Amino acid sequence: MINRLAVLGVGLIGGSFALALRKRGLCREFIGYDLSADSIAKALECGVLDEGAATVEEAVRSADLILLSVPIMAMQQMLAEIEQALWREGEPVRDNLVITDVGSVKSNLLSAAKKVFGRIPACLVPGHPIAGSEKNGVASSRGDLFDHHKVILTPADQTSAQAQQLITQLWQGIGAEVLTMQAAHHDQVLAGTSHLPHLLAYALVDTLSAQGDSMEIFRYAAGGFRDFTRIAASDPVMWRDIFAANGGEVIEYLDRYLQDLSALRDAMESGDTDYLMDVFQRAKTAREHFSSIDGNKGPED
Repeated sequence: MINRLAVLGVGLIGGSFALALRKRGLCREFIGYDLSADSIAKALECGVLDEGAATVEEAVRSADLILLSVPIMAMQQMLAEIEQALWREGEPVRDNLVITDVGSVKSNLLSAAKKVFGRIPACLVPGHPIAGSEKNGVASSRGDLFDHHKVILTPADQTSAQAQQLITQLWQGIGAEVLTMQAAHHDQVLAGTSHLPHLLAYALVDTLSAQGDSMEIFRYAAGGFRDFTRIAASDPVMWRDIFAANGGEVIEYLDRYLQDLSALRDAMESGDTDYLMDVFQRAKTAREHFSSIDGNKGPED
């Protein structure tokens, strides 16, 4: 059990993490900081937090665990304020301090940490829960959001074994399956499985909504359209930052995808139904295999 959790960025993921710890009795006190006073007020009302802080320094002052749940491009600023509040002569003022995050890009966080601290602190355990919802905000927080979902930790060589063990135990304690991998590998894999699908969903909805008969199109949208484009309702700020931070990896997948789409277009134009059938059958087989080995259900980040 930890005594005090500081949530920096009180939204869906940060709020759900706090609720899950509270539900399992894994933390005694919860304090949060957010630029939005409304988010803090809602978090207090919903029982996500015990206290709201006016500054980062106030939030982290006596925390055992700090959770960074802000957009990717805001991570460096948060780390800088933590360093100013809790670091003296290059070291944290408390030996038991642990910092983790829930961001979707990990190399960016490690680079930010190096810039702020001069090195990656031993107490930093980068993490990414593969869970989420198209609903945004702390009011949508759920204590069971991470049940039976994967969480990827990307500890650096400098990360202490004790800090990593604590974060692993907390995620497991709230029902998640914990995996570990290198930060660069995480960013490469998630670029294809998470980031690219979000980009495609945003693009498709934007393209169709710009047409003059868009209301007619959406009125008769089938289940497949709704399923595919559900994630286009996700937080635009969060996803803008993800693509800004991991654009290089996403572009590699996007270029391959555009080539494959071009080949499909050519096949339709030329009437090459054998090519279409081959692609569809390969995709169907791959999707069925994925479904057979994947136990996660519901929306994912």
